[in-house]
Amino acid sequence: MRREDVEFISEGTTVRGWLYRPDVDASTEKVPAVVLAGGWCYVRELVMPYYAEAFAAAGLAALVFDYRNLGVSDGEPRQHLDPWAQIRDYQNALSFLERTDGIDPGRLGAWGISYSGGHVVVLAATDPRVKAIVSQIPVVDGYRNMRRVHGGVGFRKLWAAILEDRRLRYEDPSKRLYIPHASETPETELSSWPFPETRTTFAALQATEAPLYQNLSTMESVDLLLNYDVMPFADRIHDTPAMVIVAEGDDITLWDLEIALYHRLPTVKKELVVIPHTTHMTLYSDRSKLNQAAAHATRWFSAQLLGTAAPATS
Repeated sequence: MRREDVEFISEGTTVRGWLYRPDVDASTEKVPAVVLAGGWCYVRELVMPYYAEAFAAAGLAALVFDYRNLGVSDGEPRQHLDPWAQIRDYQNALSFLERTDGIDPGRLGAWGISYSGGHVVVLAATDPRVKAIVSQIPVVDGYRNMRRVHGGVGFRKLWAAILEDRRLRYEDPSKRLYIPHASETPETELSSWPFPETRTTFAALQATEAPLYQNLSTMESVDLLLNYDVMPFADRIHDTPAMVIVAEGDDITLWDLEIALYHRLPTVKKELVVIPHTTHMTLYSDRSKLNQAAAHATRWFSAQLLGTAAPATS
């Protein structure tokens, strides 16, 4: 396989990424392609190349990109996560692939993890160019998610910070508040995702493979998360093949909501994979768990986009 630096324009902003190509002659053979992007505050180095390489080894091209405002992509304010803008970045990535030599525009898929695991559900419901998705440990309902992970008192504090940010931006649009992605001491430090293992896992990944990761987002990003719910979009997925990968006992993006999302999908072309003895974060840090998830996703896309049958991976 080979990896190319690429960029494309998404609503006037330059978005950058890597295109992984399988070992075929692009001048004579067009291959399917899968678009991959990350979740909350992630940049493309965070585990996504691991999946892209697995897809390319199976004969699929894979486009990994940083959303606008994050990583090496342009856009202001930095570290601002607007889920609907991110979904449009995915759509523009699909438009870029349609025009890329060696890519079959009729065989495009989308993979997402955590926040983007929800994004690809919206894509499957709203963009007929998407012929298959893999939604891994997805955020399903931002409001219910935040309420449960912060608890009653913590959720009050979160709302107070959101309102403070709204007032600040009203008084001076050039100013805004920021909030840590996660904290090792969530009982004393407010963060978006109050789990010590989230902070330690991503700190380790930042030190080893993702130097552009920042433990930070705009406060408005959390405000937007509270209005994010992919369940209504699930009802529209009647024919697009969809795999949902869940970590057993995931208490960060809430595996009960993820399984409910799977059952909400009306398509019969679907598969639920529950990876046992794991957590949300070990699907970033434990290579054996990544191997399992990548094998399932590769099997699914190979079957749906390449027409290659393969046995299920345990």
